[in-house]
Amino acid sequence: GALLSQAASFALNRGLSGMEFAQGIPGTIGGAVVMNAGAYGGEMRDVVTETSYLDLKTGEIRKACGQAQEFSYRNSIFSNGEKIIFRVRLRLRPDDPESIRARMESYSRRRRESQPLDRPSAGSTFKRPQGHFAAALIDQAGLKGFTVGGAQVSPKHAGFIVNLGNATCGDVLRLVEQVRKRVLYNSGVRLDLEVRLLGADGKMKFC
Repeated sequence: GALLSQAASFALNRGLSGMEFAQGIPGTIGGAVVMNAGAYGGEMRDVVTETSYLDLKTGEIRKACGQAQEFSYRNSIFSNGEKIIFRVRLRLRPDDPESIRARMESYSRRRRESQPLDRPSAGSTFKRPQGHFAAALIDQAGLKGFTVGGAQVSPKHAGFIVNLGNATCGDVLRLVEQVRKRVLYNSGVRLDLEVRLLGADGKMKFC
């Protein structure tokens, strides 16, 4: 349940490097392991050596180490919703705290310059298609600034869907569908969601 930002700061204060990439990612350590969260060339699989979890199918407490965690792009063995993570072991490396801080500040500056941090969002909406960048495909489809109700494709970074202040769940899902259809028509590339949908069946449903 520890926030990624707290873990990154904890490591910084002890002169441990490896979590700099995670400093600005919203969410918890457990959630980050589930989806192998990453940014700026770093991913959780780079630092996670062991994960303890509750197997909801059997009720047993188990442990996965190394490659058994099956980390891949925004995915892991924990992504099926059948496991609850309760402990994660990280392997970090000693480094000069000022060097660590400088890297974290550089990443923070790049986020402020490129991402719509002034508006509520769920972060990057779509996964990166193989050989492409989702934001570039959305931009090429002419969708920057495209709005459905209170939800908008960010004019600053097309990979983000932001809340203009009164967006509903239905607004966001309708906008997601419009983006996927227009990008598929324009480029032939199908965009997959990076965000997870919560609901009875986890499928796209208008709220």
